[in-house]
Amino acid sequence: MEENLEEGQTQKGCFECCIKCLGGIPYASLIATILLYAGVALFCGCGHEALSGTVVMLQTYFDMDNSDGDSIDVFTMIDIFKYVIYGLAAAFFVYGILLMVEGFFTTGAIKDLYGDFKITTCGRCVSAWFIMLTYIFMLAWLGVTAFTSLPVYMYFNLWTICRNTTMVEGANFCLDLRQFGIVTLGEEKKLCTMSDKFLGMCRSTELNMTFHLFIVALAGAGAAVIAMVHYLMVLSANWAYVKDACRMQKYEDIKSKEEQELHDIHSTRSKERLNAYT
Repeated sequence: MEENLEEGQTQKGCFECCIKCLGGIPYASLIATILLYAGVALFCGCGHEALSGTVVMLQTYFDMDNSDGDSIDVFTMIDIFKYVIYGLAAAFFVYGILLMVEGFFTTGAIKDLYGDFKITTCGRCVSAWFIMLTYIFMLAWLGVTAFTSLPVYMYFNLWTICRNTTMVEGANFCLDLRQFGIVTLGEEKKLCTMSDKFLGMCRSTELNMTFHLFIVALAGAGAAVIAMVHYLMVLSANWAYVKDACRMQKYEDIKSKEEQELHDIHSTRSKERLNAYT
């Protein structure tokens, strides 16, 4: 009988411990972190492969070579974009971990009420700092999203030309890379629909694959923007809660101090009355 009672108390204690641990998880920050990682992974992975596919198409169908000179050409810019992608992947992986740690830290301070005053003050400062950083990163991701829409627009035009070529017999369309700013005005890299290379490019899987990879990369950048907005809401709420916790802790400290002073006054008066009676 006693063993069953002890076993039941142990199970109850484990259940309460699990509930307490689950209650301390910042679910809003966890959802935002998952969305951020998914968006960054889609943007970086698909963007990198789409840039590689663009290099193959330029070299295969437009006869462009990667020059070794000091001038910055389209291939150099693509290499720079790839390194930027590497940096984004590493930076936001670390930033997501920091935001999750901040979420655990702030949630623990709130759950505790409001716990120790030093903890809540530190949590308030950290939340304010992350709010500022997240707002800046949100604006940066908006710029990345707008920039990623440019290759999507270019490939959509190319895909439309290929589609119109197959639908209209005898149509002669030309694609000039100068109108997209890929080459200088002095260079002529034109590809017309009557050429075999253009027909081969339209029939190849590289065009569709690169086009869809850029679309997915654009969707990933949009998901990162949504994650940043979600983080801003979470961080703002945490900052407000921690601010209230600081005020509540100050109120409790003042109340305790006043009660202690009243207790000391009553004790002093009681001693004075006792001495007077004696």
